[in-house]
Amino acid sequence: LVPKDFDVATDAHPPRVRQLFPRTREVGKSFGVVLVRQRGISVEVTTFRQERGYTDRRRPDEVVFADAPSDALRRDFTMNALFIDPLAEAPAHLPGAATSIVPGVQGLIIDYVGGLADLRAGVVRAVGDPDDRLKEDDLRALRAVRFAARLGFTIDPPTKQAIRRHAGDLVGISRERIGEEIRLILRDARRGVAIDLLNELGLDVPVVSLPARAAITPGALAGLPAHASLAAALAAWAIDRHGSPPDEQACAAIVRAWRDRLCLSNDERDDLLHTLRGVGTLLSTWSSAGVARRKRTAAAAWFSDSLLIVGTLAPAAAEQIARDVAALEQTPGGLAPPPLLTGDHLVAAGIQPGPGFGRWLDLVYDAQLEGRLQSPADALEMGLKLARAGADEPGPQGRPRTA
Repeated sequence: LVPKDFDVATDAHPPRVRQLFPRTREVGKSFGVVLVRQRGISVEVTTFRQERGYTDRRRPDEVVFADAPSDALRRDFTMNALFIDPLAEAPAHLPGAATSIVPGVQGLIIDYVGGLADLRAGVVRAVGDPDDRLKEDDLRALRAVRFAARLGFTIDPPTKQAIRRHAGDLVGISRERIGEEIRLILRDARRGVAIDLLNELGLDVPVVSLPARAAITPGALAGLPAHASLAAALAAWAIDRHGSPPDEQACAAIVRAWRDRLCLSNDERDDLLHTLRGVGTLLSTWSSAGVARRKRTAAAAWFSDSLLIVGTLAPAAAEQIARDVAALEQTPGGLAPPPLLTGDHLVAAGIQPGPGFGRWLDLVYDAQLEGRLQSPADALEMGLKLARAGADEPGPQGRPRTA
């Protein structure tokens, strides 16, 4: 794969780096990290180091500058512990040295941990003792799952066993870090494989802090297309864990819990709630809904995500909904035409704003969506009749509560 970026590491200590380059700034003094700015580009340069003690199970208690082999041994997985010397023209007499295998990149690969062999074999393997690597940072368990799923690799058996042993330790990791790792997993096309592996290793419960059913098959999640959004992936995962599309009360409970556990933003929380509810709406009420309700539903922001999930649960129903929407798009004005009547029109006609405004406008818009109104004059006439009669009718037939 073509690299997206490179990390720069050196045996030069920070004072030497600052001496070599005129524009530098220390950004991680205790870790030997210097920011070098050259030709408008900023590059983090890190001194080779060893790390000792992880009291908080994330950051080392002590950092000691060292050599390249020692630096490789502190990394998480062997495939992440490889160096490349971009200036080397011939293989060096070093353990594991090999010419570059990176497309478009010249140089020498230096491997102290067997990472090249693991890459070729498709194996995610912890560097050294997997228990020690996980004790240093328990989030590495989720990273192992993400790498294995995304690359189609397997996890080395001892590493896998260590992950199972340490699964419960994830509860000590900050929810922000867990949430970010889960986002990376769910945004990948092989998300279903990753979540299946997460379940197998016992990582799902500490991640979402909700008990799993006896057996979970990520059918909805695995069936999503590669381009599915984060909201669709979260909702599909929730449905898989629940066993079926949850009802209104269960939707709210899941979203409240997952917002806390995954540190979802307000927008992510709302998107998840709307998508979950939308799946239930499409499966339970679409077939009996009238034209206005169907158009409002199809125009809702959550509709496409919910329909993707319905396609994994009930393909025939999803295909019928798609055909219905295609037909509605061909009607005059399409799914969401500009309203023929607005509040300004009613005010200009002498109607004082009040609590009934929203109901009247919704009823008029429903009539427009159903093709019963053809002009602004017709819409204003209906609006004035409703206002003068003090209409106290229920809201639009079918505006989804999530819209």
